[in-house]
Amino acid sequence: MKFIKSLYLHKAFFVYLASASVCFLLSFWIPFLYPIAWVLVLIIALLFVVDLIILYRYNNAISASRLLPDKFSNSDSNTVPISLTNHYPFKIELDIIDELPIQFQKRDFSYQSTVNPNQTIDFNYSVRPVDRGEYVFGHLNVYTSSKLKIVKRKYQFQNEQMVAVYPSFIQMQKYDFLAISNNLTEFGLKKIRRIGNTSEFEQIKDYVHGDDFRTVNWKATAKRGQLMVNQYQDEKSQPIYSIIDTGRVMKMPFNGLKLLDYAINSALAFSNVALKKHDKVGLLTFSKTIESFLPATQKLSNLNVILQRLYNIKTQYYDSDYGLLYAQLKRKVTHRSLLILYTNFEHISALKRQLPYLQAISKNHLLVVVLFENTELDAIISESAEDLQAIYHKTIAEKFTYEKRLMVKELQKHGIQSILTPPENLTVNTINKYLEIKSRGLL
Repeated sequence: MKFIKSLYLHKAFFVYLASASVCFLLSFWIPFLYPIAWVLVLIIALLFVVDLIILYRYNNAISASRLLPDKFSNSDSNTVPISLTNHYPFKIELDIIDELPIQFQKRDFSYQSTVNPNQTIDFNYSVRPVDRGEYVFGHLNVYTSSKLKIVKRKYQFQNEQMVAVYPSFIQMQKYDFLAISNNLTEFGLKKIRRIGNTSEFEQIKDYVHGDDFRTVNWKATAKRGQLMVNQYQDEKSQPIYSIIDTGRVMKMPFNGLKLLDYAINSALAFSNVALKKHDKVGLLTFSKTIESFLPATQKLSNLNVILQRLYNIKTQYYDSDYGLLYAQLKRKVTHRSLLILYTNFEHISALKRQLPYLQAISKNHLLVVVLFENTELDAIISESAEDLQAIYHKTIAEKFTYEKRLMVKELQKHGIQSILTPPENLTVNTINKYLEIKSRGLL
């Protein structure tokens, strides 16, 4: 039974068989083709037996392995390496089909190669998950055929391999390196001019060209006989919370990724940068209820806790309760903190319903509301309208875009900071806002 399951016929076999069948049919009108047809059948049968013996003579003639990492990074390109060795004493042709997890909805994966005797080949392919959770890989199927190309022998390896897809730790590591090297401008992160001296005193140093004359320390200058200036550093250990709305408004997808997952990836990378800047980071997720609350701490181990909490977040289909959010913050967050609220309002009326709660929160904390631009509307707006329906669509798209800008002005009018960003630029713009707030000493 195992032999039957592993036996497949090469497409060339059916070509030969079709040729013989044509000869049999034509022999009704051309009699001399009848013996030729039987000769073809005998040749095909002989080749079949020979090819069968060649491929099944050796046991365990192929070894292959799929080298999965411990976890995948959501929304990023993840590499899956495969290693294969040919133990046959002759060259073979391979057709490798990997059974990808159901989440990818891909059923046409195939890799062809020719492998010399006792040769090992290594190759890899990439997958891009757009949902967090467990991804189960099926069989790694290897179909081998000889030069005769009559029979294929099937080998199966590594069934039911599971890998967990976590929030984008690749993005986090990218910004982690930039934060350590203080080279954040490589990814478009701005260097904000400092306004005033709201930061902590660090040291007295020699004056160099470009230092602010307002920071000259005249006592130290008189003692040393040369200009000395005070040097300041950003205030540290300030509490910062990423607040993620998991309600139905965050279910909207862009480029295959839900707004919730954009927010999760951004919160992870942003929290990592804030920790590297020696601030305290915490997390709060909510919709109809408070789903998760993690107090702000400065421990680096807190990042792993945040990663696990973000991994388990699910989008809810409820309207989010901002009154409950205000009550939770008032009870649990007693010190003035920077609150990055990841949410989305599609209409100005939806914002105005929640505005009293946002105003109440901003009285005790520095609140930054993140709003998402609907980038899919840009294509509609840029198109020329040639009929009545196109004019209608373009007008509605411009109305939605205008309302987003109106929301930003409404928040500014009530003293609430905001970020209006395309989903794909969320992380960069969030870190930009954080650096701006730190530099201006607003917290």
